[in-house]
Amino acid sequence: MPTSPRISVIGLGYVGLPLAIALARHYPVTGFDIDAGRVAEIRAAHDRTGEVAGDELASSALVCAAGAVALAGCDLFIVTVPTPVDAANVPDFGALREACRIIGGQLASGAVVVFESTVYPGVTEGVCAPELERASGLVCGRDFFLGYSPERINPGDREHTLDKIPKVVAGQTAAVTEMLRTVYGAISGGGVYAAPDIRTAEAAKVIENAQRDINIAFINEVTMILRKLDLSIHDVLDAAGTKWNFLNFSPGLVGGHCIGVDPYYLAHGAREAGHEPAMVLAGRRINDAMGAYIASEIAAHLDVSSRVLVLGLTFKENVPDIRNTKVVDLIAELRQRGHHVDVHDPLADPAMVAATYGELLEIDLTAVTGYDCLVGAVMHDHYRRFTTVDFSTLVTSGGLVADIKGMWRDVVLPDGMRRWQL
Repeated sequence: MPTSPRISVIGLGYVGLPLAIALARHYPVTGFDIDAGRVAEIRAAHDRTGEVAGDELASSALVCAAGAVALAGCDLFIVTVPTPVDAANVPDFGALREACRIIGGQLASGAVVVFESTVYPGVTEGVCAPELERASGLVCGRDFFLGYSPERINPGDREHTLDKIPKVVAGQTAAVTEMLRTVYGAISGGGVYAAPDIRTAEAAKVIENAQRDINIAFINEVTMILRKLDLSIHDVLDAAGTKWNFLNFSPGLVGGHCIGVDPYYLAHGAREAGHEPAMVLAGRRINDAMGAYIASEIAAHLDVSSRVLVLGLTFKENVPDIRNTKVVDLIAELRQRGHHVDVHDPLADPAMVAATYGELLEIDLTAVTGYDCLVGAVMHDHYRRFTTVDFSTLVTSGGLVADIKGMWRDVVLPDGMRRWQL
């Protein structure tokens, strides 16, 4: 591996683009994406994900391309494509396999291929390696080598950024591990941790989000219990949080491309190893059912065919990311109960929402009024700033304000207006 390796980053989404920009400060880097439109917008200094600022894109030395020929001659390939699940919650390696085929067509002897995509232990060597060998005609472990360094990007998080998060690395050989330690060390102020092998690094990543999922599922179940006892989960969490080692998790809808997906990867790997993952799947069952539970609780306070306005569609606050958002479950359940539901989100891209979910984001909050129910589904800053006047405008007298995230706990509602809170 040369002192200054030519690096390519495959997949320029929430993970790949910030990584490519960071690496391009130290190495010659080519960013590759099969979406020519995505490449064009990055070249025009625009990032639809909001993770990289326009001036940073404009000043970067990163070269972007949608043609595989641009990958020829690269020494290090870093794969950051999505690893979703299918309709049956089975791992979908379609994008991962396609990335391997694209890389394989340009792979040369001595190159290293590193995967950042979340998988269960054994996928890098058991799935990706054979795909690379078929596409390249080369032999893994002799002609080219593998590595794994799990992504830890948290979309919208301006505190735990790429340059501050410790990077875990693992190589097929000790030499590859040291090379990855050097490359990632150039961009990670949080340090680099060398795992003993690739499977250990894969396992470390997949349990990170499964752990969060289980903890949130516990809080969601506790919320259901406390509601039956006529207690506020938020009041209880405030009190419990005064203990130094109490874990700070909040109830709500749990979707997204990591926490809502990774437990299924861990579960799949567990079953392949002959173990039924009871706790992992129990957490998923609880969290996957939250949309229906919340809709049922809200609907119990509404008349038939009520007009409902749902605020927020992205999978978390203050990001435009709509992947695997569970707000769509809530919307579908409310409609199934006979209610008319409109949706608003100031950050989600209307065209992408329409193409992905068939949902229309046509509501202008300054031009609508008289809803029977207002549902605060996502805690965008835009909604957190709502005042008594906003509720008076949007909700009819005697209407219901349903606050899933507890973001309006301290807001005084207009006289006669009802409040529901998860």
